[in-house]
Amino acid sequence: MGRLLTVVVLVAIAACKKSELPQRPAPSLPSPAAAPAPIAAAGDAAGGPQALRGKVLEKIDVSQYSYLKLATASGETWAAVQRADTKVGDEVGVGNAFPMRSFESKELNRKFDVVYFGTLAGPGGEVAPMPPAMGGAQGSPSAGGGQEPLTPADMAAQHQAAVAGRPDVKVAKVARAAGPDARTVEEIWGQREKLSGKTVSVRGQVVNLTPAMGKVFLHLRDGSGDAAKKTNDVTVTTADDVAVGDVVTAKGVVVIDKNLGFGYAYPVMVEDAKVTK
Repeated sequence: MGRLLTVVVLVAIAACKKSELPQRPAPSLPSPAAAPAPIAAAGDAAGGPQALRGKVLEKIDVSQYSYLKLATASGETWAAVQRADTKVGDEVGVGNAFPMRSFESKELNRKFDVVYFGTLAGPGGEVAPMPPAMGGAQGSPSAGGGQEPLTPADMAAQHQAAVAGRPDVKVAKVARAAGPDARTVEEIWGQREKLSGKTVSVRGQVVNLTPAMGKVFLHLRDGSGDAAKKTNDVTVTTADDVAVGDVVTAKGVVVIDKNLGFGYAYPVMVEDAKVTK
């Protein structure tokens, strides 16, 4: 009995000493990978450009773009890039991709829930700098003389400049378009609320243009309006072939408060115009 009591006491003492020893922390488990950022809605500049990679399931070519249906790791989605030789089955990457929700392609007569406009990656996965923004310069010169991708601030500035048109181009009076729906540039601005949703004809000189989103965005001036108030310039979208310097008549539908996202906001513009010289 005495021997048993001694053993019990020794075990208890050992247990107490063990509890006094510093305890090693439990090994930490690696933290789970961060969830991917949600897709930014069209016009949500804070979302920033996306990067897509996947297999081409479907390809549709239009005049200036290739629409690619991609099978990505997070599901199927559509991307639009400058016309490319990519074919169904290819694995591709699309960088600098901005999402546009409820985008309607007039050439395809089709509306996409969301389509990413971006730049097709090269064979090594490299992505070219973002394309010029509606007549702006592409990036800023680097030390080596090349071009660097635009920063969000650069893009916003270019977009704002694109919406306003080129301040250095002055146009003499251009003869008014014929017909009951004819309006000058100044009249389109002044009557924009009343003209919203209606067809107008406007004649003027093309002072700037850029292909984008499957159409051509051009700035038209006719010598009317106030340059300081920016009512001397109206943006017109068309699928017709025009050049800077052309004097043309554009017939299309007036829309107001058009926001394409990423700084492209138009108080008034003439959409889907038929342009004749």
